[in-house]
Amino acid sequence: MKFEHLIEINDLLNPLMDTITREQLWRGLVIRAESPKLFVPHLDDAEIGPCEAGSFKRRLRYGDLVVEDTVILTPLQEVRYEVPAQGEISASTLSMTIETPAEGRLYVRFRYDDGMGEALDAASQMYADFKKSAYQEADIDTVRIVREMAAAGKLDASYLN
Repeated sequence: MKFEHLIEINDLLNPLMDTITREQLWRGLVIRAESPKLFVPHLDDAEIGPCEAGSFKRRLRYGDLVVEDTVILTPLQEVRYEVPAQGEISASTLSMTIETPAEGRLYVRFRYDDGMGEALDAASQMYADFKKSAYQEADIDTVRIVREMAAAGKLDASYLN
């Protein structure tokens, strides 16, 4: 199943919403990769390897399930997660790409490919729709947490250095 959606970060028509910079958004997306327990409440443990040449490996534990992946960083543009096939898990990817269609406008495009083909029957389609909904809710939560971190000054360069 392939799925993508777009989340608007800065709504320039809403004066009550704080805007965040591309740099703050980037830092938030990187923190999501480096500190996944801040973003995934049901994650039991995360081992993060050293960053080498713009990528690092992770080992994530959800109860008895362990998932290993590689995170690839394209500075200020994209965070990409690559999960190789392992056990009963098929190879899959997630990319979070920052888009700026106009000055001050920021979006994140979330692209998923779970390595499975498109649903062929009603039950498979229902499961695919459930996964899409879960992905979208998790991504909305990611943006909410990034906004909270930005509002608290935790994504400012001076805070991180």
